[in-house]
Amino acid sequence: MEEKNSYFRLGLFVVISLAILFAVLFVLGGRSLFQPTLTFETYFDGSVSGLGIGAQVQFRGVPIGQVTEITTSASEYEDGSPIKVRKSYIVVRAKLSGDAARVQQWRKEISSYVERGLRAHTQLAGITGQQFLALDFLDPQENPPLPIDWTPENAYIPSAPSLAGQIIGNVQEFLGSLNKAGIQALGQNLNILVQTINQKAEQLPIGKLADEASELLVDARSTIDHLDRVIEKAPVVRALDNIAEASGRLDTLLADPGLRQTVDNAAAFTGGLRTLVEKGRIDAIVTDLDRAIQRIDALVADNQYDVRVIVQDLRATADNLRTVSETAKRYPAGVIFGGPPEKVQFPWSK
Repeated sequence: MEEKNSYFRLGLFVVISLAILFAVLFVLGGRSLFQPTLTFETYFDGSVSGLGIGAQVQFRGVPIGQVTEITTSASEYEDGSPIKVRKSYIVVRAKLSGDAARVQQWRKEISSYVERGLRAHTQLAGITGQQFLALDFLDPQENPPLPIDWTPENAYIPSAPSLAGQIIGNVQEFLGSLNKAGIQALGQNLNILVQTINQKAEQLPIGKLADEASELLVDARSTIDHLDRVIEKAPVVRALDNIAEASGRLDTLLADPGLRQTVDNAAAFTGGLRTLVEKGRIDAIVTDLDRAIQRIDALVADNQYDVRVIVQDLRATADNLRTVSETAKRYPAGVIFGGPPEKVQFPWSK
C-alpha cells in the first residue's frame, strides 16, 4: 500500500512539473503559436550577407515580425528551368505577427501598399554588422520590382537595394577608378617632387637666413621697447581725461533741448524743401527769380543816367543833413528859433 502511494506521489509530482513547464513555455513564447500571422516573401538580386533566420522585420523602425526562411529561387521556383535563363535570386520569407486586427489589415492592404511603393531592404543594426529586414515606402519609379516568371507562393513585397550594398558598391567603384588612374605613376611624380624640394632646400643659404632672421628679431625687439618707452612718456592719462571731458560736453550738448529744436527745425525745413521739390515748386521759384533779375537788369540799364543823378542828389542831401545836424549840436536855439537877435545900441555906448 505504501509502495502504491509513493508511485502515486511521484506521478503527481511529474504531472505538476510538466504542467508548470508548459505554463512557463506558454508565457515566454507559446502564445505566439496561437497568434495570427502573415507570411510574405521578397527577392534580392545580390548578397544578403549578415541576414539570418530569426532576424527582425521592422516597418519604419517598429518590429512587426521575423525572418523565417532564406533560400534561392533556383531551388524554389526554377528547378526545371534551363540554367542559362534562371534568375538565381535570393528568396527571403518572413512572418508578420501581432494582434488579429493588424495582421488582417496587412493581409487586406498589402497589395495597395506595394503599389504605393512599399519595398523591403536590408539594414545594419548598429555597429555589430548584423542585418535586419526593413519595410518602408520608397519611390516606385526608382525601385521597380525584379522581373519574375513564376507565381509567388505567399504575399509578394518587391525589394530595393540596401544602403550598405550601395556603399560597398561605391567603394568598389572608387577603388576601381583609383586602379585606372595610375597610382604608380602618381607616386613616382610625388617622389620626384619631394626630391626636387629637398635639393632646393639644400641650395638655400640656411645660415645666412638664420642670421638675418635673428637680426630682424633684435630690431623688432628694439622697436617694441622704444614704443613702450614712448607710450610710458606720453600723457596718456591726460589725453584720456580730455577725451572723457569732451565726451561729457558732447553729451551735454546733445541733451540740450535747443539743439533738439534746431534739429527738428532743420528736419521741418528739409521736409518743406522735399515737398517743394516733389511738387515741382522749386523750378517755378527759380524761374520767377530769373525773370525778376532780368527785369531789374533791364530797368537799371534803361535808367542808368537817372539813377546816377538820384544818387548824386541823395549824396548832397546827406551832406546837408550832416551840416544841419552839426549846427544843431552847436546852436540848438538858433535851429529852433532862428538867427541871433539884433545887437542893442545903448545911449552910453556912443
